[in-house]
Amino acid sequence: MASAAGEPPLYRKFLQGGLAAMAGASASHPLDLIKVRLQIQGEAGSAANRLGPWAMARSIVASDGVPGLFSGLTASMLRQAVYSSVRFGVYDVAKERLGRNQPAGTDLPLLEKVVAGLGAGAVGAAVANPCDVIMVRMQADGKLPPELRRNYRNVFHGLGSITREEGVGALWRGCAPTVVRAMIVTASQFAAYDQIKEYMIARGASDNPATHISAGFCAGFVASCTSTPVDTIKTRLMNSNPGQYKGPVDCLLQTVRNEGPMAVYKGFVPTFVRQAPYLVVMFVTLEQLKGFFRWVDSRSEPPAARN
Repeated sequence: MASAAGEPPLYRKFLQGGLAAMAGASASHPLDLIKVRLQIQGEAGSAANRLGPWAMARSIVASDGVPGLFSGLTASMLRQAVYSSVRFGVYDVAKERLGRNQPAGTDLPLLEKVVAGLGAGAVGAAVANPCDVIMVRMQADGKLPPELRRNYRNVFHGLGSITREEGVGALWRGCAPTVVRAMIVTASQFAAYDQIKEYMIARGASDNPATHISAGFCAGFVASCTSTPVDTIKTRLMNSNPGQYKGPVDCLLQTVRNEGPMAVYKGFVPTFVRQAPYLVVMFVTLEQLKGFFRWVDSRSEPPAARN
């Protein structure tokens, strides 16, 4: 996703990654909301009113209207602006460092891409965890009984409410599984996208939007397979009340004990259905932004340099 020669300024790597991720998140937010609602249903051990993805979507529209599908969008945008800006920037920087000893004109090995993705995901998630907490709570609020809803008006109201009522530390509730999930997701998304795109181009495909769409779709499937169990535990921890779970392991054990081992894959279908368009829009936007900035750079060069 970043070439060794003619590297753009460091700030641009963060900027274009954040903008691309915000575009992807805005396109896929309703699917992310459905995934969160699926993951938290059944937490109390009750088997009543278990809904599938389509039934959950109809339930949200019936109770909150179409705007209900965009609950938590402001938190999602803030999260992407922080989380994805950091992980894209760190990923590109890590790839540069790891690729310093690579022969010119060769691609970075898959293992090193994975290592770069793991590090980028960890840093991004640790920095952006408060945004993640707010996003999950705003998305889950409509599933709670009216008397238990938090009713955050927007992301900033939510941040203030949590800080006042639960302390600053609550903003990092679920940080451990969030970091683990982000490491898995980022390594899966970024390394898979880069590897698949390089594979396709090496076999004759053009470096164009069709290739970016195909690589993004495949990366979405890989990331969904690897991240759904951790994502389920992370979501439940972030939406939990104080004392409900002792930690990630306790949450995992309670979930498996009360709902069975496949409960950790609850929400897999909407996760994949969300991941695919999210990554397609994100990576296509990213590639277009890179092309736009390259064009801007070329126009700012002296005429002699262009020739």
